Amino acid sequence: MITTPATPRASKRRRKTRTSNVNSRPPVIASKLKVNEIDLAPGKEHLVCPDCSTWVPITGMLSTPKLVPHHTGRAKTAEPHRCAAGSNRQVTIDVEAGALRTQLIEGTPTAASRRATKVLPKPKVQPAPAATQVKPAPLSAEQVSRVFRQHQQQCLACKGEAKNADGQTLPCPDGERLAVTVLRLLRQEPKRQAIRELFARERRRFDRQYAAAAPAKRASEWAAVRGRVSDADTARKMLPRGDRPADGPSVPDEPEHLERHNQRQAELGRQYAARKTLAPMSA
Repeated sequence: MITTPATPRASKRRRKTRTSNVNSRPPVIASKLKVNEIDLAPGKEHLVCPDCSTWVPITGMLSTPKLVPHHTGRAKTAEPHRCAAGSNRQVTIDVEAGALRTQLIEGTPTAASRRATKVLPKPKVQPAPAATQVKPAPLSAEQVSRVFRQHQQQCLACKGEAKNADGQTLPCPDGERLAVTVLRLLRQEPKRQAIRELFARERRRFDRQYAAAAPAKRASEWAAVRGRVSDADTARKMLPRGDRPADGPSVPDEPEHLERHNQRQAELGRQYAARKTLAPMSA
């Protein structure tokens, strides 16, 4: 038996452009780039090209690191544009991959905290009424008296403790205005009470009239539809009980083939009896 050696296979290589050309521009300093613009993971060295802002692989990490020839954002199009200013530009690696990874991890919570929170819809607020539409609330003597007492407890002029440079007691215009309002409301209170009682009596009278007129209104409404209701009752009584309307198909009371129906019922009975017999045995 003749054996032949296995055909050697070439190892898979990284798809990076390799060329001896070097760009004459000053090298890119890795420490001057932002943390999110460079990646020095072993075997995946990339950085953002300062000229075209495109992520570009770094080749020659063991000797002279430089950017590979690359295209701008128009790569893989009908007319790709080559980045001549940034291709083959040397890179000075003056930072460690571990330090970059630590800075990136530490900056992640800070970036997350700067993100905007979820936008919540603003509640719809009804527009404020116009000045001509505002209805002032009626004042009562009790409410104004309560405000007047609170003012007297807090005001030094009402207590007689506020004096001017000559030692004379200062008057309190706010307390005087509240006192005048209280006296005016007390004088008007009997008239206001009479008006409130008048409106209450009129409301009770209206309720009595409405309750008295309700049966007559209900009787008139029933008289208006009594004819149609009577005609519907008469038509319903003329239809025999159990019969279907003429527009629908009639339903047979007995099966079409009585003998087949009896055989089928007997077969179902035997099957049911057999299942009931096998159930205790299986248990």
